[in-house]
Amino acid sequence: MSSVLVLKTRDYAQQELSKAEGGHDWEHVRRVWQTSKSLLEQTPEADAEVVELAALLHDIADSKFHGGDEEIGPRTAEQWLKSQGFEAERREHVVQIVRHMGFKGGGVSSFSSLEMELVQDADRLDALGAIGIARCFSFGGYKGNPIYQPDFKPNPGMSKEEYKKSNSPSLNHFYEKLLLLKDCMNTVAGRKEAEHRDAFLRQFLDEFFREMGERPEGFE
Repeated sequence: MSSVLVLKTRDYAQQELSKAEGGHDWEHVRRVWQTSKSLLEQTPEADAEVVELAALLHDIADSKFHGGDEEIGPRTAEQWLKSQGFEAERREHVVQIVRHMGFKGGGVSSFSSLEMELVQDADRLDALGAIGIARCFSFGGYKGNPIYQPDFKPNPGMSKEEYKKSNSPSLNHFYEKLLLLKDCMNTVAGRKEAEHRDAFLRQFLDEFFREMGERPEGFE
């Protein structure tokens, strides 16, 4: 059963993200929270409260919507947890997870913990499958990016800075991030579900290019 603080944080996140972009709104956070709890069932040694709090706060202030400020999310999470009297050591653990969660062109992080692995898998799973497809085109539309341009080839080897600044067509995002996630999963359960959702992404791409009548080089 979730703690009182987790439930208060749920209400806080729901209020804060009620008007966020559809791919990074409360429903996204709710799904990541629920998936994190599912992964926790197979990882009883993890600190469940840290996992749940990090899941609920991981997108509380996404840098993409705040001028690229990568510290606004960790800072906001810390301010909330401090205001609730959450103990300093575990509060810092949550803040570090929030700080290091993002993919940003490769997914390599200088911080690691079992709890972060669970939340990270849950977040990555939400970028795969049918939900991942919907989120990809939602965010692309929000940014005003085209759906697809055959002459604009994907660049899956982007640096962190290139990835952050990219305004490539939405379909390129499959090749630049989504199709890379299956091999970035941390847990056995996460990998199993990622394989299923990755297969659906590839099926979607096969159908997309079948309907287009062509599949240019670079979109294999």
